[in-house]
Amino acid sequence: METQIPNTASAVIVGGGIAGLSVAYHLAKIGWRDLVLLERKQIASGTTWHAAGLVRSNIGSATLTRIAMESQPLFSELENATGQATGFKQNGSLGIADNPARWEEHRRAYSFSHAMGVEAHLLDPGEARGLWPLLETKDLIGALWYPTDGQVNPLDFAQALAKGARQLGVKIIEGVKVNAVRSVRGRAGGVETCKGPIESPVIVNAAGMWAREFGRLAGVPVPVQACEHFYVVTEPIEELPSTLPVLRDMDGCAYYKEDAGKLLLGAFEPKAKPWALDGIPEDFCFDELPEDFDHFQPILELAMKRVPIMAKVGLRKFFNGPEGFTPDQRYYLGETSELPGFYVLAGFNSIGIQSGGGAGKALAAWIDGGEMPFDLTAVDVQRAGSHEAEQNFLVPRVTEALGLLYAMHWPGREFETSRNVFLSPIHQETEAVGAVFGAVAGQERPNWYAGASQARVYDYSYGRTNWFQNVALEHYATRNAGGLFDQSSFGKFLVEGRDALACLERLSSNFIDVPIERVIYTQWLNSKGGIEADLTVTRLDTDRFLVTTGAAVTKRDLTRLSRMAHTFKDVAITDVSRKFAVIGVMGPRARELLQPLTELDLENSAFRFGRAKVARVAKVSCRLTRISYVGELGWEVSCLAEEAPRLWSDLYNAGSKLGVVPAGMYAMNTLRLEKGYRHWGHDISPEDNPYEAGLDCFLRLNKNVEFVGQAALVAKKDIQPSRQLMSFRLEDPVPLLHGNEPIFAGEKCVGWITSGGFGHSLGVSTGLGYVSERNISREFEIEVAGERFFAVGSLKPLYQPKNPHIRA
Repeated sequence: METQIPNTASAVIVGGGIAGLSVAYHLAKIGWRDLVLLERKQIASGTTWHAAGLVRSNIGSATLTRIAMESQPLFSELENATGQATGFKQNGSLGIADNPARWEEHRRAYSFSHAMGVEAHLLDPGEARGLWPLLETKDLIGALWYPTDGQVNPLDFAQALAKGARQLGVKIIEGVKVNAVRSVRGRAGGVETCKGPIESPVIVNAAGMWAREFGRLAGVPVPVQACEHFYVVTEPIEELPSTLPVLRDMDGCAYYKEDAGKLLLGAFEPKAKPWALDGIPEDFCFDELPEDFDHFQPILELAMKRVPIMAKVGLRKFFNGPEGFTPDQRYYLGETSELPGFYVLAGFNSIGIQSGGGAGKALAAWIDGGEMPFDLTAVDVQRAGSHEAEQNFLVPRVTEALGLLYAMHWPGREFETSRNVFLSPIHQETEAVGAVFGAVAGQERPNWYAGASQARVYDYSYGRTNWFQNVALEHYATRNAGGLFDQSSFGKFLVEGRDALACLERLSSNFIDVPIERVIYTQWLNSKGGIEADLTVTRLDTDRFLVTTGAAVTKRDLTRLSRMAHTFKDVAITDVSRKFAVIGVMGPRARELLQPLTELDLENSAFRFGRAKVARVAKVSCRLTRISYVGELGWEVSCLAEEAPRLWSDLYNAGSKLGVVPAGMYAMNTLRLEKGYRHWGHDISPEDNPYEAGLDCFLRLNKNVEFVGQAALVAKKDIQPSRQLMSFRLEDPVPLLHGNEPIFAGEKCVGWITSGGFGHSLGVSTGLGYVSERNISREFEIEVAGERFFAVGSLKPLYQPKNPHIRA
């Protein structure tokens, strides 16, 4: 065991669980030397040692599934390289359904498995009992069987990673606590430990449930909260097969696995118990928490009905141990906004064993290459807001989030706790006319509008929800008259200075050096030509610009902009996101609504698409930007936040006489899908380039300033893309697309729906998805919950491909 603290290191990894060990191992495997891993106590002494060790592949999203699939080969790789067994048993996993909703969830997961290349089978209750003889099946509808899943021994896995890392030269030093993080010229510079300082340009926070505490040392919010996690282990069961699959009974809040001839029953109870609110005890190491049998008893009672032998066999062990959970049920991976060179891999929400291997490999590639190796936006640590790391937000939220891990995973499910963090300037006004809110990055915004006597609740479903018809009405109104959208949650950055233009030109793939009052739609790319941001830039003056981006990526895009600005002498950036409100006035009667309220000439000849002008609207000083994300004539009207309620009132009153109605984000989504408008994080990502995404018409390869990613795109210019993003519509009006449905050409899966919804103007579900180039002209089917439906695919928008309304 290493005891000597080196003075310098190429990277310092803090945390000796699966996550930290995986990063160290994979960095060393890439070829990094002088790596140091510091563990405050002993390897695997935090969460890893008491993990259940479940291994599965399909985790519900493309990113999480891809990372988990990268983990499985690591088990045999380590055993071959080190001789240390990991205890991996590929005995499969079985998810059961005793109600129609859960059965549809399983069938949709089965379909998504086709897209991801994960073997899966739908079983009837008899087939399920054949795999799990102890299972009560009389009330089951069916089951979902993953033959390649299984289980692993977490301690053995950790020791194999540690041994493999040491063989590759990593210094693993136990019994060393980090007390401070040093920065040098705004970047990570090293750590101060209880045994002395280590200089290093790369620091990895893999501290598990200590990640929030360690993040504070660097001024970085890492919203991870420890919660109690319970399981029991039975006495030996003679008839228990050693090859028994892992069983998940999500409606029973339980999972089961064979454990050396005994049965382990674990729980994800509906209401979790956060732990160590005043801080994790300093001496915590391989510790157990006090029993709370009353808390666990409802799970055990359900288990005795589902697995009757549980009522007959004794319990050998009741275990309670802490694990780290995050506010949105996804772990954190990547470089932080606040301190370049400071990376995070933590907050695994009980999937650290099955995902840690692949996640560590992905982060190692990111550190080595300087950018995401593939699309990791779903877990990017830059989504974490500082408000989320505050205890008054984090504790209630993880109490709910842990409980929802085994609840129904409804499309668009909204969290109920820790809400109303950031309110729109017109929150009260939209609420007064029926707004039902959702939250993105802590910001409340209307998702849909309820009728006068309608309950403002979410009745979730994979089918037609209680808000389906409301959204249809908002959709139709926007297409035929108009919709008023609260778009105040946009991220808005003022970019000023002599070098402002040069900075934005370097970032943007479109021309930014345009006349004043022009609005430019552009992408910001990475060195491979992948799309890192999708936004607009408005030229306000010679050296003054406004960047507008989405609410969910405000922090991420501001980070990218700020880091580029630091390479220039005279660029000032001001985040004005909450200073200004934005009201979208969209639809064929938008001009008719606005013109009486302003002296500005709104006719097409005087105010063309892609222009922005300052004027008074209803006696409020505003900036009107003629642009549209819904495929209709429209303006985004921006004003100071304090003036927004008056502006909304006047727009609402004028619009009500014309059939213009308030409309929410759900309607905006259905409208943009019909038009084939891309949404960053779903349809476009750092892994997709503009040629594949059909955005090459916004590329300007002849710019005087070389933009980031230009060289990569020049090399691709004359090469046919291997895949392209297409718009799809089903021919059958009944099934609904929500995203992740596989696309088939013949019997071959050729892609999946990246985002989907019901196209109310078209009368059928619509979606976007990438398809390999050789299949673009084929006939398609899209699989929904195990059933295939004919679909029409098009490279052009499904609704008004020539944009006659937008430019009217």
